[in-house]
Amino acid sequence: MLNQQISQIIATELNVRPQQILAAIQLVDDGNTIPFIARYRKEVTGGLDDTQLRHFETRLIYLRELEDRRQTILKSINDQGKLSDELRDKILQTQSKTELEDLYLPYKPKRRTKGQAAIEAGLEPLADLLWNDPSQQPEIAAEQFVDAEKDITDSKVALDGARYILMERFAEDAELLAKVRRYLQQSAVIISKVLEGKETEGAKFQDYFDHQEPLKNVPSHRALAMFRGRNEGILQLSLNADPDAEEGARSSYCEEIIRDHLGVRFNAQPADKWREQVISWTWKIKVALHLETELMAALREKAEDEAIDVFARNLSALLMAAPAGAKNTMGLDPGLRTGVKVAVVDNTGKLLETATIYPHTGQMDAAMLTTYQLIKKHNVELIAIGNGTASRETERFAKDVIKEIKPLKPQTVVVSEAGASVYSASELAAAEFPELDVSLRGAVSIARRLQDPLAELVKIEPKAIGVGQYQHDVNQSRLARKLDAVVEDCVNAVGVDLNTASAPLLARVAGMTKTLAQNIVDYRDENGRFDSRAELKKVPRLGPKAFEQCAGFMRITHGKNPLDASGVHPEAYAVVEKILQATEQSIQDLMGNATAVRQLDAKQFTDEQFGLPTVMDIFKELEKPGRDPRGEFKTATFMDGVEEITDLKAGMILEGTITNVTNFGAFVDIGVHQDGLVHISSLSDKFVEDPHQVVKTGDVVKVKVLEVDVARKRIALTMRLDESAVKNSDKSDRTLSAKPRQGRDNAHHDKRQPSRNQFANNAFADALKGWKK
Repeated sequence: MLNQQISQIIATELNVRPQQILAAIQLVDDGNTIPFIARYRKEVTGGLDDTQLRHFETRLIYLRELEDRRQTILKSINDQGKLSDELRDKILQTQSKTELEDLYLPYKPKRRTKGQAAIEAGLEPLADLLWNDPSQQPEIAAEQFVDAEKDITDSKVALDGARYILMERFAEDAELLAKVRRYLQQSAVIISKVLEGKETEGAKFQDYFDHQEPLKNVPSHRALAMFRGRNEGILQLSLNADPDAEEGARSSYCEEIIRDHLGVRFNAQPADKWREQVISWTWKIKVALHLETELMAALREKAEDEAIDVFARNLSALLMAAPAGAKNTMGLDPGLRTGVKVAVVDNTGKLLETATIYPHTGQMDAAMLTTYQLIKKHNVELIAIGNGTASRETERFAKDVIKEIKPLKPQTVVVSEAGASVYSASELAAAEFPELDVSLRGAVSIARRLQDPLAELVKIEPKAIGVGQYQHDVNQSRLARKLDAVVEDCVNAVGVDLNTASAPLLARVAGMTKTLAQNIVDYRDENGRFDSRAELKKVPRLGPKAFEQCAGFMRITHGKNPLDASGVHPEAYAVVEKILQATEQSIQDLMGNATAVRQLDAKQFTDEQFGLPTVMDIFKELEKPGRDPRGEFKTATFMDGVEEITDLKAGMILEGTITNVTNFGAFVDIGVHQDGLVHISSLSDKFVEDPHQVVKTGDVVKVKVLEVDVARKRIALTMRLDESAVKNSDKSDRTLSAKPRQGRDNAHHDKRQPSRNQFANNAFADALKGWKK
């Protein structure tokens, strides 16, 4: 029954049939993973895709937690003997944790309050008398309840106690709280003020020193900025519940909501003033504080959810970036004083050789010779250069070395080194390269992430990759859960080579754990390459369920069965056999023969187990076996002579790479060690509601420089190449017009180093001639 109720709710949200959700619930409860369900159980779920299934998964967790809490609350109230049929129905009908807690509030065990103390002192009859019969004189009525033994010393104490009883009663009215909450959600204004004396210390928050805007309109990045300012002791945040109230108004609109809900009318009765004070106190002392705290928390949670979604989309784009391919690659981790770390890997990512060179500290000749020798010795086809400190100088150096190489010249590519230092110092890197210096491990990572970004970046904790928006300010467990799901979906969308994949990559495959992934690697090391997917069953502790979940995402090239290199699941190999019998072709002849496959009728090969969606997927795999869903490999070409922020001039048109997409725009690496911001208003000639609709992380774009603030290291860019001035933008967002690039080498650039015109005219040329001989 519970699963049916949940399926109705989620089906409405996703605009699908409840039977589809009910089937997905059953599959999840049976231990199936989301990637497996999305790819290989389309018939069962009616074709729910991975995006729909991830929403389903999140809501399923929420609604089941809600149900557990519901049952706990019902038991608690029932044990108190206060569970009426009406209350039970309300609790059973709500689908919101907030509303559920509102209903529980009057019955929730709490510390002894002033209202409870007043009830214990016998003042509840006085409260009911004055509230229900306004003709009573409060002071006269209260005199009857004066009792020194109960600490009710006079009528004022009695009246105050009666007020507390009513205040707490009204403040625990779920319907009343819902009405006031709805009003505040639509009308309240958030106010941000700088704390006295914090102006200089909190200069980075100056846009919020005297800021206010409607609560319902606050975008996530501004909300998180204000909350960060508050957490750092710079800002004070509050809510104005009645922004349109006239100065000197007798009561607030929220008090009027309370009065109307309680059905109170003031007709110049003796107790009216006292009752009016009860309403005012209810709002100011109880409801206002409670709801301000709640709404601020809701704003933060919503902002965090949006920030987490931004991070997730950026991470997905980064992981799904096109690989440069299986080519011998040199990784250069730039540095000034500490030198440039060099690592050469072969086309499978295996480390071949490392070195440290010092091209920027007076040892240019030796650096060029070493680099040249490594390129020639290992037939390097690609040079990956980290984009941190000294990146452009190192790129320039590499190009000068390449000039001497004939006939084939390696291609230089500047890549993001975000997270490379985290990987270098990790246990994984230490286990992979126990004898290698930490700094050199980073160069290996830079080389490998050019070959295959997904395979290398899965080794780094997603949060460390740094493509988020205020990622350190959000709920870390929710962030980790979301990012882990992104990594899992990306890995399974691409598939992994069973014979070359690392343990961290294998661990992200559906049905895998870290232990099983390591067992696969150990088995491979001991027994050699896998010749078939079926051989996975021999791996220790890899049982039937794990095999079912993972097998379709594992790839084996040049194995015994060509289908093992495709996305066809072993359970569906029988369908392919039927196709081969019908066409009288061998699997070798049919795979990759798009013309032959397109002539087939999918309905001819369906049965009770495998429906049309599965057969159509099989056809796609036969047309393009082992196809990679990632796009074509592209790189940005940085402008020569533009290497520092001081080289930028307004009006320059440059090529760059999108490094981060936020709700207010996109950051672009244009090769000056400082990302510039294309504000959302400058992304397109058309109105843009969400920057992710226009660009994604990794895109190569052309931009024009609008403004450069060298002192604050901020760059304003536009993708509207005819735009000549900053306009139609939110100034508070424009102040975020650059994201500093954190290099791992903080040494200052030595302006006295030789110019590149000197490079070819020094001892390097002589040394190179000697080495060639």
